Amino acid sequence: MIIFRYLTREILMTMAAVAGVLLLVIMGSRFIRYFGNAAEGEIPASILGTLMLYHLPGFLELILPLAFFLGILLAYGQLYLNSEITVLVACGTSPNRLLQVSLLPALLVAVLVGVCSLWLTPAGALHNERLIQEQQSRLDFTALTPGRFQDFGEGRTAYTEDFNDDQTRMQQVFISERQSRSDGTPENVVTRATEGYQTVDEDTGSRFLVLSDGERYSVDPGRYEAERLQFDTYAVRLSRADPESDLEAPEFASTPVLWRAENGEAKAQLQWRLSMPLMVLILTLIAQPLSRVNPRQGRFAKLLPAIFLHVSYLSLLLTMMDAIARGAILSAIGMWPIHAGYLLIGIVLVHRSQTRGISG
Repeated sequence: MIIFRYLTREILMTMAAVAGVLLLVIMGSRFIRYFGNAAEGEIPASILGTLMLYHLPGFLELILPLAFFLGILLAYGQLYLNSEITVLVACGTSPNRLLQVSLLPALLVAVLVGVCSLWLTPAGALHNERLIQEQQSRLDFTALTPGRFQDFGEGRTAYTEDFNDDQTRMQQVFISERQSRSDGTPENVVTRATEGYQTVDEDTGSRFLVLSDGERYSVDPGRYEAERLQFDTYAVRLSRADPESDLEAPEFASTPVLWRAENGEAKAQLQWRLSMPLMVLILTLIAQPLSRVNPRQGRFAKLLPAIFLHVSYLSLLLTMMDAIARGAILSAIGMWPIHAGYLLIGIVLVHRSQTRGISG
């Protein structure tokens, strides 16, 4: 038990460090993408934290198998460099025992990955898609910050002095936008209004900004004339109706629904979710013999080939998932030959390791 706790602690601590770095990089990249969308007014900045939180299971689903794989390589590689494995062999630790010690935390990580891939990831993806659709169907200008000029996309700059208490009406609105006349000539349009609110046309689904008590100026570049329109009520179309994402897509469906479905896309998605926890166990068989290094080589000697092996494994699974969804591969065959191939690689490596000796 002392050896088991020691080796498990080394593996899990290394895995946590690797997972933390990878998670920081991936979440940072996704946050920058969402932050750019918020800056363009596509989504309000207030929901960024919620979006990132519900994306977390999807990130962990992909990060944890790689992090555990690298955790075994780095932890055992350090033990080989420090000759601790040699001491364990001298104390009677067999190759099979070391493999058992590796598989026990691997089973724990596989269960965690399975919970993410089979339940949390699709639920989080569905929540985020619904949230984004809800925000896009609501008021675009709720993303505005009072007292600031902000680019709102499509050549439109907007300003509002303040919002009312329930954030549904804007006070002292200013909008500058570039438009084209019917003959194609460009024009700059500046609109000022005392108040404005947004609404959605129930028939067309288009969004409109309704302004009241204001003026609209139209200026053509190069001309010395301008048009001035004074209005009591004026509606500006912000965007046309966008086709909503299919919330019934397999990536958003729960695992029981996919299990009962018969189409290729559902089968492909189901096999992908089942592949994630299975990958953890197969990669453990590969990592344990690969972790053995010569003290002169250093602990990172086999890191690059191991990463290439993991990337090829994941790439083949993604390719096969696409082939199953398109009907090019029978779902009965599916991804299982890929798992069988890498399982065979792991068995061969373990057999060679046991034949040569754990410290040989």
